[in-house]
Amino acid sequence: MERTIFDEEHEMFRKAYRTFLEREMVPHRDEWTQAEIVPRSVFASAGAAGFLAMPVPEEHGGAGITDFRYSQVIAEELCAADLLPHGLGLTLHTDVCLPYFLDYADEDQQARWLPSIASGEAITAVAMTEPGIGSDLASMTTTAIRDGDTYVLNGSKTFITNGINADLVLVAAKTDPTQRHSGISIVVVERGMEGFERGRNLEKVGMHAQDTAELFFNDVRVPVENRIGGEGEGFLLLVKNLPQERLSIALAGVAHARAMLTWTLEYVKERTAFGQPVGSFQNSRFVLAEIETEVTIAESFTDQCVLALNAGTLTAESAAMAKWWCTDLQKRVADRCVQLHGGYGYMIEYPIARAYTDARVTSIYGGTSEIMKEIIGRSMGL
Repeated sequence: MERTIFDEEHEMFRKAYRTFLEREMVPHRDEWTQAEIVPRSVFASAGAAGFLAMPVPEEHGGAGITDFRYSQVIAEELCAADLLPHGLGLTLHTDVCLPYFLDYADEDQQARWLPSIASGEAITAVAMTEPGIGSDLASMTTTAIRDGDTYVLNGSKTFITNGINADLVLVAAKTDPTQRHSGISIVVVERGMEGFERGRNLEKVGMHAQDTAELFFNDVRVPVENRIGGEGEGFLLLVKNLPQERLSIALAGVAHARAMLTWTLEYVKERTAFGQPVGSFQNSRFVLAEIETEVTIAESFTDQCVLALNAGTLTAESAAMAKWWCTDLQKRVADRCVQLHGGYGYMIEYPIARAYTDARVTSIYGGTSEIMKEIIGRSMGL
């Protein structure tokens, strides 16, 4: 089925971005995987090329492009180049963190932070999760208690993407510990603030090139002017931004599935068993036909979600459907494609093996599949 979502401008952008990846990232893929971090210079290179934080207005150094189809192209090209973990920090910076600064920061805050966010000089992260609370954000124990013109921030966060590289961290904390959701506010903690410490770069099953860290806040004095939105509005802002975050994860999920299918098709046409190509066996044809069908259907749905996001009509339940279905699809495709590779599918030198471990976490971060189903079920009046 021919996809009609992209215009000529998007395809031109795709070619330019693919060239950027082949020049700036692909040659260093294994090196960064072993280092378990992508260097800060990658953000600066992407910013200089105009591929970072594109929605930032021109007066603040960005392109002023809010069409989410460009983010969709970026996700597809990163996955096709076997750069999902390497590019996760870039997409989080643009698709997840940037909206807080664009939609909820005041003019002074935007003037302070947006130019460096667009250039890649300031890398962003969002810190919600704490040890022991999982998806139950209302139970967070990190506090930001006001003292004059500052908040005194104490607590810890974990599993923070871009945690090592980040210069600006959107921290969700209780400004009123007596309340649950209504007691949460968001403050921006900046690199170098006294009492802000980073823990270890966490060792993960997959996503090895992505820095994921523990963060610690010990009497960090954060100026009140660093608060995003009103006091007590943090949970509301987080909820408003989650559909775009979850759609971003869904787009990467289906793009990764498409890439895995492409790699596997190439392999089964070349690899022989019992005197014939592996792909010529009926089981191989059936498995690959099923994957092609499911991926095509998922692409169709996520394309419509992207258009809805552009129109401002994407609902929380539609984003939840996309996130749940596409990340589960991503895992299923990884497993079936490894099987078709046979023993070589378990060798880390093959992209399908790396994809197998990289895919597992995607149904956990950004809201688990169980949370997504809960959102969908409640929208049905259940």
